[in-house]
Amino acid sequence: MPVNSERDKIEISQYILENVPKEAEVTRVEYEGPMLAIYAKRPEVMIEQSSLIADIVNVIRKRIVVRSDPSVRLLEKEAEKIARELIPQEAEVTDINFDPSLGEIIIEAKKPGLVIGKNGAILQEIIKRTKWRPNVLRSPPLRSKIIAHMRHFLHAESKERERILRTFGERIFRPRVFEIGDIRITTLGGVQEVGRSAFLVQTRESSVLLDCGINPGSSKPFEAFPRLDHPAFEIDSLDAVVISHAHLDHCGLVPFLFKYGYDGPVYCSAPTSSLMTLLQLDYLDVASKQGIIPPYDQKDVRECVLHTIPLRYGVVTDIAPDIRLTLHNAGHILGSALVHLHVGEGLHNIVYSGDYKSVRTMLLEPAVLTFPRVETFITESTYGGAEDIMPTRNEAEERLARIINETLEKRGKILIPVPAVGRAQEIMLILNDYMKQGLIKEAPVFIEGMISEATAIHTAYPEYLGKEVRNSILHDGVNPFESEYFTIVEHPSERQNIIGGEPCIVLATSGMLEGGPVMEYFKNFAEDERNTIIFVSYQIEGTLGRRVQKGINEVTLIESDGKLAVVKVKMRVESIEGFSGHSDRRQIINYLSNLKPRPERIIVCHGEKAKIASMASFIEKKLRIPTLFPSVMETIRLL
Repeated sequence: MPVNSERDKIEISQYILENVPKEAEVTRVEYEGPMLAIYAKRPEVMIEQSSLIADIVNVIRKRIVVRSDPSVRLLEKEAEKIARELIPQEAEVTDINFDPSLGEIIIEAKKPGLVIGKNGAILQEIIKRTKWRPNVLRSPPLRSKIIAHMRHFLHAESKERERILRTFGERIFRPRVFEIGDIRITTLGGVQEVGRSAFLVQTRESSVLLDCGINPGSSKPFEAFPRLDHPAFEIDSLDAVVISHAHLDHCGLVPFLFKYGYDGPVYCSAPTSSLMTLLQLDYLDVASKQGIIPPYDQKDVRECVLHTIPLRYGVVTDIAPDIRLTLHNAGHILGSALVHLHVGEGLHNIVYSGDYKSVRTMLLEPAVLTFPRVETFITESTYGGAEDIMPTRNEAEERLARIINETLEKRGKILIPVPAVGRAQEIMLILNDYMKQGLIKEAPVFIEGMISEATAIHTAYPEYLGKEVRNSILHDGVNPFESEYFTIVEHPSERQNIIGGEPCIVLATSGMLEGGPVMEYFKNFAEDERNTIIFVSYQIEGTLGRRVQKGINEVTLIESDGKLAVVKVKMRVESIEGFSGHSDRRQIINYLSNLKPRPERIIVCHGEKAKIASMASFIEKKLRIPTLFPSVMETIRLL
């Protein structure tokens, strides 16, 4: 019973009212974002009969959520008191928050199973007595400030959030005007280049933007931002923005859309929502320190938070009258997703990879290989050149250990510039593991910049981590990110002691030497031949990291007082590619060869021009699948 008109909506409401027990006292049925919300004075009646809701879902083919009518909910203080009385102390509740827009009481506990109770008995009692629906989370080993701030903000803006969700729902389930067809992709950025990823998917009915990033290696707006000046891009007709993951080259310009009038949803995984906010705010902070006027401000970032709908992997979600979205693990960073768009009733399926890693790492499980259907697959090609064959993970780890040990033996210091998200946590796990085994000489590891906050976000979503680290945190109670080897640098005033102190390892942001705490260490370490800088992530063309990686002998840096300083680079410079969150050429080909089902068309993007051309040619010859590598501002008709 798909919804195509206001009459269908009325029919659905009537169907629900006829099939829900009268004692539930349903007060209204609303579209809220991609969900159909049933409000009731006694929601526990429906929640107790979960099979009843499942039967309704099978008929109307829409996701349903049961909420209490706001009129019957207890005041938050009273509800919290009752919840604490019902939950046994052994559960070790660490925090209780409320989300009025969803009617949820969010309970964090060290032992969530004891909050739930046998067969959900405690949850049922909480619902019955408070009329708030419990959302039980495991207490993260590390507290995230950004998650706390986001919850506080969403609570304060709950009325506006309710309005936004209802507006989304009315738009998603609006009557279809046209027959489904004319599926097109317009490349607004991230093709034949790395950075500013943005792809506009259009049908006769709908318009969806996949990613909206920046190019951190360019200072010119024309090259740094997606080409939103393309005639096909109309912000007023945009149905949805889908973000594959939180790196700035994929999400850095999303708040700009809200600055210029976008009022629609942003879909991503829950970890991406938190990490994206963290990185966008940091982008503003770095721009401010560098005297650059950013394209948006904090108010626009908050609007982005207010409009974001987090989704779990594998959940099919309506995002437009003729498009359904499903996110799948991409193995690149925490929460990264392969974006599956199902257009029409089986008419065409697009999978957009964002960035992906097709093999298991210490931090994450590999990218998903199997989809219900896929006709067009859009693959990244960051390491798609013929020469881009990475060492194995063991080889990379052993080389890292060898370089660190050689430097420490010379009484030198090691600087590892890392993106705060992904590579930082991967290297932390390796350092902890190797020092425990005695394979790396023990030395203090200083964690700088946003890494500690990003790591806290990782521990808040352990279900998205690789099996071993997830089990270590959830079942063994051992959090490898809190190792005794690690010291968090709490304040910039501590840096001089580290710089002038004993041999050590420093992990600092940014990963491409484009501002951030890493710059002070680089400036002070660079002129000592005993020291080493180790690049463990991709260095975009145009960044200082890329220039140092290529062997530049001296660099000019701006001091805090605005004066220029010339720094001679005498330190050892090493690059280890095996830690990348991207697949190399061999892994990409292997992944595409084993993709199920076999796509009818492949589009290659996100790589330097020569690498993309080489990869596209190789795919076409080896896999015999038509392969395209469009340029920026090009439109491809898929159907």
